[in-house]
Amino acid sequence: MRRVFGRNRHRSPDTLRTLLEREALAIHDEDVAANRALGVHGAPLLEDGATVLTHCNAGALATAGHGTALAIVRAAIEAGKRIQVIACETRPFLQGARLTAWELKKDRIPVTLITDNMAGHLMQRGRVSCVIVGTDRTAANGDVANKIGTYPHVAAPISSIDLDCPRGDKIPIEERPAREVTHVFGRQIAPSGIRVLNPAFDVTPNELVTAIVTERGVARQPLGRTLPRLVRGAAEAKPERKAEARRVRARRR
Repeated sequence: MRRVFGRNRHRSPDTLRTLLEREALAIHDEDVAANRALGVHGAPLLEDGATVLTHCNAGALATAGHGTALAIVRAAIEAGKRIQVIACETRPFLQGARLTAWELKKDRIPVTLITDNMAGHLMQRGRVSCVIVGTDRTAANGDVANKIGTYPHVAAPISSIDLDCPRGDKIPIEERPAREVTHVFGRQIAPSGIRVLNPAFDVTPNELVTAIVTERGVARQPLGRTLPRLVRGAAEAKPERKAEARRVRARRR
C-alpha cells in the first residue's frame, strides 16, 4: 500500500483512492488463495480421525480469510476426514479462547478448549495426534517463532519466511506490556508492583519441526536445505499468483 501511494502521490485523491482499493483487494485475494493452497498441501498430513492441538490463533481471524494452521484442518474436513481440534487458551492474551475456539465453534468444527498447562498431559496420554501452529517468522534454517515449543507441523505462508535470518536466535522477540499478565479483562489478579516478564513468542528449534507447510508445498528435514529451495521457487512463481488474483477479481465483477 505504501509503495502504491509513493508511486502515485501526484495523482488526484479519487484516482489514488481507486488505486489503493485495487491494491488492497489484490492483497486480500492473494492471501486467501495462499491460505487455501497451504491447506491443500497440508491436509494429506492429517489422518482421518486425527485430533489436532493448536496454539494461539492461526485461523481466518488472523488472515484475510481461511487461515494458515486452521486452513489445513478445514481442507482435511472438506476432503471428508473427521478432524477434532484442541485449542490452548494462549495466556496471557487468550487468543485461543477468544478467537480460535470462537471461529471453530462458529464453523461447527469439533473443538475442545484447554488451559496451556494441560497440553503436555494430553500428549502424554496419547490424546493428541498432531500439533499444528502458525509462525510469525521463520528463519532460513527452519527455526520458527510462535507461541509453542513442541513437535509441530508448522503452517507458514512464504511471506513469513526470512532467508536473511539464519537461525531462530536472531529473531527479535517482542516484550509485551506487564498488564497483560497481571490483569484479566481489566481486573488485577497479581500483587501490585510485582516484576513481570512477558515475551510474546518463543522459538522452536528446527530439529523439533517435522514439516513446514506453505502455499507452494511442504518443506521437510533437512529444513536448512529444503526451505530456501521452496522459497526461491515461490519467488519465481509470484507473478503467476498475482495474475490468478486478478482473474479472481475479474470473475467477481
